[in-house]
Amino acid sequence: MNDFPALGSTCRHQAWLRGDETSRRLYCLAMLPRMITIWRKRIYFRRDLEAMAKANPHLIDDIGMKKWQVEAEIAKPFWQR
Repeated sequence: MNDFPALGSTCRHQAWLRGDETSRRLYCLAMLPRMITIWRKRIYFRRDLEAMAKANPHLIDDIGMKKWQVEAEIAKPFWQR
């Protein structure tokens, strides 16, 4: 799953590939709100998963995960997929 959408402008994307420093900065700034949104969703998901694992551990099987998978997911930092 790709966390970042494709660029709307091919020109900016091509400049990014060429290594144009200004384009890199613009690309990074344009992606910042999207990255923050993704990070927040991961934080909320992992927090809710942890709460569910503690309160109702039998529901972990219902979502198709094993206990070790849940523990591994909870242990990840927010920036990691």
